[in-house]
Amino acid sequence: MSASKKAVNQKHFQNNESIKPNNRKQTLIRLGQYLYPLKWLFLLAAALMMVANLFALVGPTLSGYAIDAIQLGPGKVIFEKVFFYCSLMVVFYLTSAVLSYLISRLMIYLSQKIVYSLRKEVFDKLMTLPIRYFDQTQTGDIISRMSYDIDTINTSLTNDFVQILSSLVTVCGSLVMMVLISPVLVLVFAVTVPISILLTRYLMKKFRPLFRLRSRRLGELNGFAEEMLSGQQTIKVYHQEERLKKGFKEKNNAAVEAYYKAEYYGSMTGPSINFINNLSLSLISVFGALLFLRGNLSLGQVSSFVLYSRKFSGPINEMANIFSELQSALAAAERVFNLLDEAPEPADLSNAQTMDKANGEVAFQQVNFSYDGSRPIIQNLNLTVKAGQLVAIVGPTGAGKTTIVNLLMHFYDPDSGKITLDGQDLMTITRRSLRKRYAMVLQDTWLFTGTVFENLVYGNEGATLAEVIQVTKAAHIHEFIMKLPKGYDTLISEDGTGLSQGQKQLLTIARALLLDVDLLILDEATSNVDTQTELVIQQAMAQLMTGKTAFVIAHRLSTIRNADLILVVDNGQVVEQGTHEELLKIKGFYEKLYQAQFEMP
Repeated sequence: MSASKKAVNQKHFQNNESIKPNNRKQTLIRLGQYLYPLKWLFLLAAALMMVANLFALVGPTLSGYAIDAIQLGPGKVIFEKVFFYCSLMVVFYLTSAVLSYLISRLMIYLSQKIVYSLRKEVFDKLMTLPIRYFDQTQTGDIISRMSYDIDTINTSLTNDFVQILSSLVTVCGSLVMMVLISPVLVLVFAVTVPISILLTRYLMKKFRPLFRLRSRRLGELNGFAEEMLSGQQTIKVYHQEERLKKGFKEKNNAAVEAYYKAEYYGSMTGPSINFINNLSLSLISVFGALLFLRGNLSLGQVSSFVLYSRKFSGPINEMANIFSELQSALAAAERVFNLLDEAPEPADLSNAQTMDKANGEVAFQQVNFSYDGSRPIIQNLNLTVKAGQLVAIVGPTGAGKTTIVNLLMHFYDPDSGKITLDGQDLMTITRRSLRKRYAMVLQDTWLFTGTVFENLVYGNEGATLAEVIQVTKAAHIHEFIMKLPKGYDTLISEDGTGLSQGQKQLLTIARALLLDVDLLILDEATSNVDTQTELVIQQAMAQLMTGKTAFVIAHRLSTIRNADLILVVDNGQVVEQGTHEELLKIKGFYEKLYQAQFEMP
């Protein structure tokens, strides 16, 4: 791979905010794209919103008419008009309330559809991302984006969006009615409204970064908590509870501080705008009274104008608070869109071919690889493995053993050189078909919540119970399964609670036995079990490896004495290779590893 191509690949995984949708306009446009498929329902909600607010806007006018029907002095109150206008007010307000309820239900439905699509898109995106992304990103942070951030977007779409639409209709309608009543009094807002707008823009500019920081800190807190919950056994063994309490306290304090600052500065907008609105209401009351005394306005008109001014100012105050909440939703949306914008696993080459069967001959030809582009992990690796051979890979921690497996599975691409399977460059084989030629049994056993049978047929859903029993007997796990409460229908949890490490490992071996594969990768498959269980697992693995090319990564050298080829890896290079006896005779690196394990007192 050329240096320029490598640089491009690295750039895909850098957290470069300059290429992310980190401004309001872009984020709002992208959120709007999720609304477009539901545009007719959205337009219906907007139409109902307009009607509901127009009905509510009739109320102050009817109130003014009712007041004007009340005159000072006995017998001067026209009760018919008062009752008539009051009855109309009840009808209009009640109709507006019913329509508002329908709108709320409709917007909840719309937001749920959007959130469903967004969460599905995020999950589908995660399925396309390369292993590199998950190696570099905390699991808790990913979960935070899928749950907290999307829920924040949902809350904004459900509540804030409806409120903004309602406020816009109310403000425009109230302004029109006030102009019709008294254009002179409207001049009060010519002073107060611009002040409100300028102040809101200034405050939003100040606290927008705080909401981004809040979302990031919460993601970090969730990531830390997820790691601690999954590592409780190790934490207790090493007595690290107090240290981790301090670590959590620091993360929690950072999250709380970021949350407090965002909410504190965001909450300043509402009171500030409310002060300006109260000031405008006071000015309207004073000037309205003067116009009434001069005979320019009736008492009912002054009353209607005051009510409309409150309807006009109230939404402005509400929108200021909503914009504060909207910043949180936009910050959450940015984090979600950042994930959606991550580069997926590179597509197969246009000339890539499907491999339906493999003999299992593998070769590394002058392969070089680095995870970060600066620190080499594999250097000039040359290796040839014949079909059907059992190849053991040994070496100190960090030598590059697992990296070789990642390259074999095409999780990562070499920086230079090439890897071939049956003489065919892995780059010219589709990833899906290549990985279907392998079965993997890892040190960290992975089971999911489901029955034993469902876990066993995970990679071969068409397998029958008879086929499953055949492989579980080969893996020496059948008798144990039959002792479970419901046998193969027994439900197990995702972490295999109630099963020993050896039992879980044997289940994963049986699962691999069900696959029609040509190559195997066994990564420290016996490192977490006792000697007796190790012997059982070795027998099961021997059955699994029959007729297949197998790569075994092992620290326990006793498990690989019968390997056809042992590769001794150090600093990313194969420093020695041969059989167990051959490597002991040359008295090199392998002989030192062996002596350290078996002959030291």
